[in-house]
Amino acid sequence: MRRVGTGEWRGWREATEEALYGPSGFYRGPEGPAGHFRTSVHASPLFAGAVARLLCRVDEALGRPAELAFVDMAAGRGELVTGVLAALPAEVASRARGYAVERADRPAGLDHRIEWLTQPPKGITGLLFANEWLDNVPVDVAEVDATGVPRLVLVRDDDGAERLGEPVAGAAAEWLRRWWPLAPEEPPFPGTPSEEMPFEGTRAEIGLSRDTAWASAVASLDRGLAVAVDYAHFAAARPPFGTLTGFREGRETVPVPDGSCDITAHVALDACALPGGRVVTQRAALRALGVSGARPTLSLAATDPTAYVRALAGAGEAAELTATGGLGDFGWLLQPVGIPNPMIAGLLAGDPLADGLLADGLLVDVPDHEEQ
Repeated sequence: MRRVGTGEWRGWREATEEALYGPSGFYRGPEGPAGHFRTSVHASPLFAGAVARLLCRVDEALGRPAELAFVDMAAGRGELVTGVLAALPAEVASRARGYAVERADRPAGLDHRIEWLTQPPKGITGLLFANEWLDNVPVDVAEVDATGVPRLVLVRDDDGAERLGEPVAGAAAEWLRRWWPLAPEEPPFPGTPSEEMPFEGTRAEIGLSRDTAWASAVASLDRGLAVAVDYAHFAAARPPFGTLTGFREGRETVPVPDGSCDITAHVALDACALPGGRVVTQRAALRALGVSGARPTLSLAATDPTAYVRALAGAGEAAELTATGGLGDFGWLLQPVGIPNPMIAGLLAGDPLADGLLADGLLVDVPDHEEQ
């Protein structure tokens, strides 16, 4: 789907908002996200099964409430919420209520028990799960000019051409200084070279809009757990030229904000995290939830060939979901609300597995914003 470009120069956040979610935007198309890229949800039903087990853990931490909510943020065509509800044990399923949050219209044939919303419901108890949502919350882009000043990048919507606009100011500038610094705190004297001076062309995606969106989503929970899953980067190793890109029909492409392609950028999950939030890799999270890429034993092939083939296929799907350099590298931001973190609270209390996760870099202990 492609809208007619106006040739107007705008910041990337405004242009992306229109290109993805406007009347003729990319996400309004009938094919949905699955028509253009492969997420963990589409890769294997094992993913929905793991999220269902996480919902059961949340249910236990909540004391098995009379109504247990599962909120699927950026639900696409409702694939995840449908799979999670189907994978729940009967006793939990009888109390579960599914919500799909998506700007596109409700797809035909979706289970009538799933409520379709444009915003997360308020005052719920349960699990809010945002799989590859924050990377599609539009962000402005900053670039350092020849004098070392970070400026907003403007983009033309009909062809994706760019030029530099005004210097970044206000809350956006504060966010950059705090989470993705592009310039030194104290500039050098005029004409004096300095190793601290940023390179011309260095870029950053200003994640303030994502921090706000995540805080709003978490606030919809009275008690429970909120999880954001995305490709992520952290303050110690931000990508020097940003990550903004496009996808169309399964292939990466130049991002042009005309409605013809997805526009995405990796997420500064450490900036999004609220007090008490922790980040774990998808590889570690799924293993903790029972998803393993281990191959079945050969003895099973001799005793039950059908079961062996089924287990082998499952192992292949699990391997894709947990692969290093692929889906396994996604970050899971775990944000408990009014309960201990049902994924890792016990691990952080001295379980040896926690030491292993920390040593392997699979668990990121995110400091509270107030402490930084």
